[in-house]
Amino acid sequence: MLRITPIPAFNDNYIWALYSEDASDNSCILVDPGSAEAAETWLSEQKKTLTAIFLTHHHNDHTGGVKVLHETYECPVYGPAKSPFDGITQPLHEGDLVYLLDTDFEIKEVPAHTLDHISYYSPSAQILLCGDTLFMAGCGRLFEGTAEQMHKALNYFATLPDDTGVYCTHEYTLANLAFALSVEPDNTDIKMVLEKCITLRDASIPTLPSKIGLEKAINPFMRTLHPSVVHAATRHQDKVLNSPVEVLAALREWKNNF
Repeated sequence: MLRITPIPAFNDNYIWALYSEDASDNSCILVDPGSAEAAETWLSEQKKTLTAIFLTHHHNDHTGGVKVLHETYECPVYGPAKSPFDGITQPLHEGDLVYLLDTDFEIKEVPAHTLDHISYYSPSAQILLCGDTLFMAGCGRLFEGTAEQMHKALNYFATLPDDTGVYCTHEYTLANLAFALSVEPDNTDIKMVLEKCITLRDASIPTLPSKIGLEKAINPFMRTLHPSVVHAATRHQDKVLNSPVEVLAALREWKNNF
């Protein structure tokens, strides 16, 4: 059985550590290790050996620790084949399958936040490693890609089973929920989740992972066909929005300045 633990880094990043529940196996995969120091401290404390690194995209807060970790542990670095980051040893393409720690990971290209962004989905472990594309109650900024690309990526995530765990890489949840509530002030699911997450953060407990089913209920960027979301985005833009892509673009612009 696979276990997943968040390693806090910087102000709000999480480096995800994947490892086996089998005490005799100290192998570990790290996802988006932006900080070598945070990663090495955790590996030392937990007596784990880094056997692979997964990267979702090239931003430095996700790749900054890779060089040191790769040199120290001589482990393979998996990441997008189209990435400008030059530390990847195992380039991945759409449809590739990675099998590590007795777990299968399906690779999907999800350009939007960045053009090289990929996700890792494991049907057997029921987990999605989605980097900065999908957040709890939010989505990534469109630094390089388009609203159409983000919409396509989120539509793909929506096809995954509702109980799939969503392991994104930033603790943006409270801000995202505040925005979601401004979009849908009558959404009782958002209100309940916000109350729960405030309690978690007050206790310095991560709000993550989320679930795909939960995101369908609270995430405005995955609810672009819902009349309440369309109405709110239309009212904010003060013009008719003719498609879910236009609704998402309006929401993203709104959130950028929220």
